[in-house]
Amino acid sequence: MLIELRISNFALFDQLQLEFLPGFNVLTGETGAGKSLLVDALALLLGGRAVGDQIRSGAEEASLEATFSVSSLPAVQQWLANVDLAGSDSEELLLRRVLSRSGRNRAYINGTASPMHQLQELGGLLIDIHGQHDQQSLLSVQVQLELVDAFGRLETQRTAFEADYAQWQTQQREWDRLNEQSKDRVRREEFLQHEFEELTKADLQPGEEESLLLEHRRLQNSGKLSELSSEAYLLLYEEDTSILSHLQRLHRAVLELGQIDPTAKPWTDTVAETSAQLEELAHACRDYREGIDHDPDRLGQIDERLALLQRLRKKYHETLDGLIARRETLQHELSELSDLDHRLQTLEQAVSQAQKEAVKKAQTLSKSRKGVVKDLQERVMAGLADLKMAHTRFQVQFETLTGEVPMGPTGMDRVEYLFCANPGESLQPLGRVASGGELSRLMLAIKTVLAKVDQVPVLVFDEIDTGVGGDVASVMGQRLRGLGQSHQVFCLTHLPQIASQGSQHFVVEKVVKENRTTTSVKLLNPSERKDEIARMLGGEQLTTTVKKAAAEMLQASAKGPRSKTGK
Repeated sequence: MLIELRISNFALFDQLQLEFLPGFNVLTGETGAGKSLLVDALALLLGGRAVGDQIRSGAEEASLEATFSVSSLPAVQQWLANVDLAGSDSEELLLRRVLSRSGRNRAYINGTASPMHQLQELGGLLIDIHGQHDQQSLLSVQVQLELVDAFGRLETQRTAFEADYAQWQTQQREWDRLNEQSKDRVRREEFLQHEFEELTKADLQPGEEESLLLEHRRLQNSGKLSELSSEAYLLLYEEDTSILSHLQRLHRAVLELGQIDPTAKPWTDTVAETSAQLEELAHACRDYREGIDHDPDRLGQIDERLALLQRLRKKYHETLDGLIARRETLQHELSELSDLDHRLQTLEQAVSQAQKEAVKKAQTLSKSRKGVVKDLQERVMAGLADLKMAHTRFQVQFETLTGEVPMGPTGMDRVEYLFCANPGESLQPLGRVASGGELSRLMLAIKTVLAKVDQVPVLVFDEIDTGVGGDVASVMGQRLRGLGQSHQVFCLTHLPQIASQGSQHFVVEKVVKENRTTTSVKLLNPSERKDEIARMLGGEQLTTTVKKAAAEMLQASAKGPRSKTGK
């Protein structure tokens, strides 16, 4: 359950801290006071999309925090353990979302920065938000099918089917790709073979171009290189006045110095090391000079080779390494083409087997769905009768797909909810005949039925009482209060019949302080609650009669709903 909600600099909220209890929590207030901002805050904490104008004017960041008790939620605890986000207190969960004008929005689960998809996955296990847009979603046949599966607890069967269906589709797409290749195989094979032979004949080697360019530079400058290496050798070794001959004289001088003054002895080693290094350099210059290639034929060969590499690079728009990789790719594709018939035959068998497995699971899922549809119809009808719609007819039309492959991503079934509010009229698809108020009651009836199998602990209803009033509103309030026995329920409402049923009652108000508009939320005590119910009944004029009616409404709700038998 949601224990605490903290909001800072979000929309019209300055600083807000609310604590909640189990059961049925109602939130009321004037239109435009900001009740739906609380739902927006919860939606953001569940990974909803943020926009810049949600940050309070004058602030750079908005902060949203929610603390949940998860001690009785094994699915949530398991999810947290799987992603190593359980935190130090395994019985509580802290979600935090920070919105920034810079666009660098951040999310945290138990103090650890987390990607948005994790917040969305976790949010789906914690809170189910229902607004007027959800009533519209009830018109979607896809949503209608999902509700059937939820009621029958068929998610495991459906997931197993979806896995087999996805595997079948993947293998089918691969077969289609290879089959398309086979239609143009001869021309394609000839084309690839030509490219492969050209690149293979070129015998390309990694780093070859850089090596050839260096060799080309040496051959072009062979005369200059010979001249410079000869001069270096003469200066170091061969001339009478060479550097090494001077070092011999220097060695004798420092040797004699060291014999007279011991502090000069280390100089002898320095001169010896220098002489050895320079003698090695002299030999290197001599060997380099003797190894210089003056072959003009080799220079011509290199020019031809570089021209070939440049032509291939230009033709294929690749670097040398890219050409080598292309050659390997061509070889792999040619190998695939040569074995294409065998691969197509093997894959065709795999596709057929995968399709059979998917069909088998689709049939099992279809049988399970048929087994729960009647029960779902009866329970929804009973719920609608309680909501003053006793003459309404509701039916789940079940259709099995036909065709060569009677199966889609959701199975081989199509369902559509049919509805009739008036006796004597025919059943029609829900979207053609249901009014806003009828959709509201139908949604509540379905959620009440699903509550027994729904594992999500927190339900939020954002003004789902559109188009209803009077006795119907009273019954809706009783149903929401009943849901509060198995779930923590929040309901934003304008109807006193619903608000009077709450176990906790919060009022949302818009106030102006120092020329700044702020929205506040307050938990009402019994006296304040009576005044709020009176306001909802009679407007701003809280007459004695209106207050008396509000008190009677609260007293009646405190006793709880009576059964049809009077017990």
